[in-house]
Amino acid sequence: MSLISDNIRYLRKKLGLTQEQFSEQIGIKRSLLGAYEEGRADPRLTTLTTMANAFGTSVDILISKDVSKLKASDLIVSKFKRGKEVLAVTVSNDGRENIELVPQKAAAGYLNGYADPEYIQELPRFNLPILPQNATYRAFEIVGDSMLPILPGTIVIGSFVEDIRDVKNGKTYVLVTRTDGIVYKRVFNYINDNGKLFLVSDNRQYAPYQMDVEDVLEVWSAKAYISVQFPDANEKNEVSTEQLASIVLDLQKEIVKLKSQGGE
Repeated sequence: MSLISDNIRYLRKKLGLTQEQFSEQIGIKRSLLGAYEEGRADPRLTTLTTMANAFGTSVDILISKDVSKLKASDLIVSKFKRGKEVLAVTVSNDGRENIELVPQKAAAGYLNGYADPEYIQELPRFNLPILPQNATYRAFEIVGDSMLPILPGTIVIGSFVEDIRDVKNGKTYVLVTRTDGIVYKRVFNYINDNGKLFLVSDNRQYAPYQMDVEDVLEVWSAKAYISVQFPDANEKNEVSTEQLASIVLDLQKEIVKLKSQGGE
């Protein structure tokens, strides 16, 4: 037996998976997983990386630490993001990733510490079993009324978007940005056209604006929200399909204008 084989077996059982279930999840044969767990074979780096991601840990921890003796606070891991940047997360005692909460008062600090595992460890954290377990989540306290009926103080929970090119037009996202801090907006993706995102508020009193991709540090696709305030039944701030189509048309006109200016 080796440290790696012991760790693989321990973490698989901690997730409550059989060898058959886990081998299917990571795309290898059950017999090969058995060989890894019994120390009869050593997994390649690509397989180790796949396993580490499935366990919610890092390859470094998997090959160098006795995970059965680690506290939850020692299981802080990183996931690759764009380029060489990393996404730091924390892991609960059952091996699942926590949902870290970024309250409004911590928003400024998050812009500096978003990639720092020690900073992430200090954030409040919780779990929400109703969310699918195949994603990394983070919660952000929303300020302002630009996205009514989502009220100020609402906690928006987003799943991490690894590739910013995967942003879907008209969907809502929490963006961590260099220029505007943490914002919650409806986003339109024109990266392939001019390297920009267009940010739209559901509250029509706020004008849409554009943002360079280089100014975006993180993207979180909104999946749920928690609020102690209930929306006013008389509020009429929802955006209709027709309004969204109009917004997109206006944004497309802006792109054409920007292109013509660039060609001058």
